[in-house]
Amino acid sequence: MHPLRELSLDELRRRTSMKWFRYPADVLPLWVAEMDVRLAEPIERALHDAVAAGDTGYPDGRDYAEAAAGFASDRWAWMGLDPARTAPVADVMTGIVEMIRLVSDPGDPVVINPPVYPPFFGFVQHAERAIVEAPLGDDGRLDLDALGTVFERASFGGRRVTYLLCNPQNPTAVVHTRAELEAVARLAAEHRVRVVVDEIHAPLAGPEFVPYLSVDGTDDAYSLVSASKAWNLAGAKAAVAVGGPATTDELARLPEIVSHGPSQLGVIAGVAALTEGRDWLDALRADLDDNRTLLDRLLAEHLPDVRWVRGPGTYLAWLDFRALDLGDDPAAAILDQGRVALEPGPDFGHGAGFARLNYGTTPEILEMAIERMTKAIT
Repeated sequence: MHPLRELSLDELRRRTSMKWFRYPADVLPLWVAEMDVRLAEPIERALHDAVAAGDTGYPDGRDYAEAAAGFASDRWAWMGLDPARTAPVADVMTGIVEMIRLVSDPGDPVVINPPVYPPFFGFVQHAERAIVEAPLGDDGRLDLDALGTVFERASFGGRRVTYLLCNPQNPTAVVHTRAELEAVARLAAEHRVRVVVDEIHAPLAGPEFVPYLSVDGTDDAYSLVSASKAWNLAGAKAAVAVGGPATTDELARLPEIVSHGPSQLGVIAGVAALTEGRDWLDALRADLDDNRTLLDRLLAEHLPDVRWVRGPGTYLAWLDFRALDLGDDPAAAILDQGRVALEPGPDFGHGAGFARLNYGTTPEILEMAIERMTKAIT
């Protein structure tokens, strides 16, 4: 089974999703976080059966939480995902907004670590909270000293501070260590900061992933989980908000209308992924590791001045083009001259001179993209 070697470029161009519809047909789209795969067979079967049975009504999200708990127990030996302390939400970012609303008030600060997933900025602002930045270190990892300083300043005067953490990190693909997460928990407790964690890429990271809520001192924290990134289900809306042991009363105050967000087909797809799609996921992870090796080789041979850190947490590469003097937004030059679409680094904050490349595609397309980029910028 090789999920990333099954589709041709012609087949992919018939898709109507954002990835393949945004740009003209002469552009290779390696930008948005959508993989070039077919659905895993168990997911395809579950959706087909649901449609055939007309099972397209209102969802009951409990099955999704139970499937997520089983996956966490089996894959990360974490027994602490209690379905009784969960809430169904439309997707991870919608869930993040709802958790931020539970633990803070309009105008309160939300700390983020740029460069980071661009919707963090827009969704926090949509929630009427103030963004406070604690940038990552030069190595792409959390700068814990800077984070402590930012927590102290943000909480001055008794303000209710939320920390929005990305684990694994997007765009750097860093998987935070247990020691790093323990340090975050200590800092949050010291400064009375509430932590909300985006763990959407977690299944891709493998056994080395540490769920934030599995760390001591995270009883009042929240995590958002979903099968959407690992099984390519962004269009099948459904996710689960998970609370630590001290969040029961807060979660009970979550407006009932929040549970209206997930779709029935999204829940069905997510449950099938987490319970029956694990062999497919393992095959995908092997293909992604092959693509990382391929990308390493292609960059070394053709673009040796482009740097990246090979992180296992996603299928996204954070490429450093600063040595090539392509300006703040190298993705613009690559799109214009090479007809390859990357995600602009500046959109992530503190990303001038960088671009994000999605290597969740076929080896042939990845090779073609690097060849085009090489001709365009060298």
